[in-house]
Amino acid sequence: MEITSEKYSVHYDQMAKIVSCRGALRLAGMEDYAPIVELLDHVLEDRPSELMLNLRELEFLNSSGINVLSKFVLKVRRQEDIQLIVQGSTTIPWQERSLKNLQRLMPKLELTWG
Repeated sequence: MEITSEKYSVHYDQMAKIVSCRGALRLAGMEDYAPIVELLDHVLEDRPSELMLNLRELEFLNSSGINVLSKFVLKVRRQEDIQLIVQGSTTIPWQERSLKNLQRLMPKLELTWG
């Protein structure tokens, strides 16, 4: 399952249980993020025991996108039986600050840097 545009892509590898986001997500608001929210909701319907969210190539994410990620983390936390691993990059300035906030929403979230 994949959503692509000139500036970004969001891909779900169902076999590996990895959601990968690349590029720059500068969508106008929550309505524009709806297809991405649908993809993430579809991921949770699979009920994976472990799920990886790879953001290492996501160069930019605006506040609406951060809101989408935060709501997704809260949905995962409610499931209780899913281990969420978020992969970030220390070379992308917004990630270090924002991804640590996701850990506050879900303390058992595993955050890795590469």
